Amino acid sequence: MDYIVSARKYRPQTFESVVGQQALTQTLQNAIRQNHLAHAYLFCGPRGVGKTTCARIFAKTINCLNPQNGFDACNECESCKAFNEQRSFNIHELDAASNNSVEDIRSLIDQVRIPPQIGKYSVYIIDEVHMLSAGAFNALLKTLEEPPSYAIFILATTEKHKVLPTILSRCQVYDFNRITVPDTIAYLQSVAQKEGIKVSEEALNVVAQKADGGMRDALSIFDQLVAFCGSEITYERTIEVLNVLNVDYYFSLVEKALAHDVSGALMLFNDVLNHGFDASHFVIGFAQHLRDVLVSKDPQTIPLLETGDAIKKRYAEQGKLCAPVWLFQALDILNTCDINYRTARNKRLTVELALVKLCQLGVAQNIPVSPNPQKPQTAPNPQNTPSSPKPAPQPAPITNNQSSITNAPKEPSPSIPKIPKVSLGLGPKKETQTATGNPSPVTAPQEESNRPFTADQLRDAWVGLAAIHKDEPRLKELIESYSPRLIDEQTAEIQMPNPWQMDQMRKAMPELARQLRETLHNNQLHIQLTQAQFSQEEMAFTAEEKYKVMAEQNPALAQLKERLGLQID
Repeated sequence: MDYIVSARKYRPQTFESVVGQQALTQTLQNAIRQNHLAHAYLFCGPRGVGKTTCARIFAKTINCLNPQNGFDACNECESCKAFNEQRSFNIHELDAASNNSVEDIRSLIDQVRIPPQIGKYSVYIIDEVHMLSAGAFNALLKTLEEPPSYAIFILATTEKHKVLPTILSRCQVYDFNRITVPDTIAYLQSVAQKEGIKVSEEALNVVAQKADGGMRDALSIFDQLVAFCGSEITYERTIEVLNVLNVDYYFSLVEKALAHDVSGALMLFNDVLNHGFDASHFVIGFAQHLRDVLVSKDPQTIPLLETGDAIKKRYAEQGKLCAPVWLFQALDILNTCDINYRTARNKRLTVELALVKLCQLGVAQNIPVSPNPQKPQTAPNPQNTPSSPKPAPQPAPITNNQSSITNAPKEPSPSIPKIPKVSLGLGPKKETQTATGNPSPVTAPQEESNRPFTADQLRDAWVGLAAIHKDEPRLKELIESYSPRLIDEQTAEIQMPNPWQMDQMRKAMPELARQLRETLHNNQLHIQLTQAQFSQEEMAFTAEEKYKVMAEQNPALAQLKERLGLQID
C-alpha cells in the first residue's frame, strides 16, 4: 500500500512545522534548551490541533543524542532513527479509550520501573486520558506524582473538565488553540503545492470552515476533494462534494432585501430548498453571513472575520451598502426566526415570513396612509404640510425618498370601526413639519388625554402591566394577585391584605399609574391603595370556652348541666 493519507504524510516532525501553536511550542523548546523538564504534562484542546504530534516531537527531541540548537532533533542518531522507524523502546503510547482499567495502569506502572536503553528518558504518552476509570486514575496518582528520574508522562485529552483535579495538580497544563481559518488555508496551500494540485482560495476557505479548527479534519476533507476533483479543485465542485450552501446565495439575498424584492427573496429560498438544503441550516448560515458583513464594516473587528482574503473583500464591498441599523434589525429577525423554527408547525412559512420582514426593513415606516375609498382625502391643515399634488383615490405607492408624512388625524372609513390605539409611551415623540420646515411636536386633542374607559378596559390594561414588568418577579406577582376596582369614572381602588405588600405596591404605584394613564389615554385616572379589613372572630380553645359558645347557641344545654350536676373537664 503506497498511498498514505495527507494527515499522516504531512504530520509535523519539528516544533517549527506545527501550525497555529507558536506560543506553546516556543515554551517547550525553551524548557528543552534550559533542561527544565517536568515529570508530567497535560496537553488539552480540540481534536486535530496537534496534541499527540507535539507529544511525539517532544519525546523524540529530549532523547536525541546530538540535538541541534539545543532543542531540535538531529534525525541522525540511533535514538532518532529508532523513533522515525517506529521501533523506539523509549516512547510508549497508551490509548486510554480502550485501555482504561486498573489492570492496564498497573501494567504501565510495571514498565516504568525499566530504565531506557538508548537516550535519557522513557516517555509515556496516554491519549484520551479522560476516559480512564476512577480506579485507574487512583492507581496512577502515586507514580504520576513521584516517578523515576528518567520517566516523563504526557497526558492528552479533548475534555479537560473530566480529568480529576488531583491529576491536574500533578501536571503542567498546556491548552492548545483551535487552528484559525487563515492558518489552515496557508497550510493546505503548501500541501497542494507539494502534491501538484491547483486549488482556489475560495475552495480552501470552505474546507477550513468545515474543519472547524482541526487540521486533521481539514487534511481529510482535502483528500476527499482530490479523489473527486483530481488535480484541480474549484469552489463549485467543493461545495458540491461537501454539500455546502453556496455563499453567493447569501450575497444575493442581501441585495434583494436591500432592494425590497420580496418575490425574488422567496424564489431564492425556494431554490435553496429544491437543492436539498435544510431551512434551519439556511437561517443559521444567513445569520452568520450578516454577522460577517457587520464585522467587516469596522477595521477594529475585521480580525474576527475568519475567512480568506478574497471573501473578505466581498464582505467589505457588501458592508458598504448595509447600514449598521439595518444589519442589527436583520440579525434580530433571523435570531427570532431561529428560535421560533424549532416549535413551528409550518416551518417553511416561518422562514418565509422572516424573509418578508427582512425585505420590508426601511419601507414599513414610510408607507403612506391609504385614502378613503368613498371620499377623496384632503389635508386638514394645508399650512403645515409640504406642497404636493392632490392624492389620487388609489393607495399611494411605497417610496423610500418620501420627505415627510403628515401625522394629523384622519376620519376613519365608515365601513371599518375605529380601534383605539394603545400606547405604552415607549416610542419617540411624533413630529410634523411646520410651514417653515422646522419640526414641531404634534399635540394630541384634549379628548385623547381624558378618554373615558370601562372596568373591563381597566382590567385589561392592568393585566398588560404584568407582561411589561416580567423581568421583575415580585412586582409581576403583585400585579397578577391584586387588581384595581373601578369606583367612579376617574378613580380605582386596590385593596392590599397586609402592610408589607401595601408598602411594595405603594413604591411601584407612580410608575404603574403613569403606564395605565398612557394605555387608557386618561390623565385624570387616580389609583388609591387601601388596607383590607378582616373581621377575626374569637376562637374557642379551652373546654370552658367551647361550653360557653355551645350554651349561647343552645340555652337548654345549660339547664341540662345544672339538673345532672355535670362538670366541665
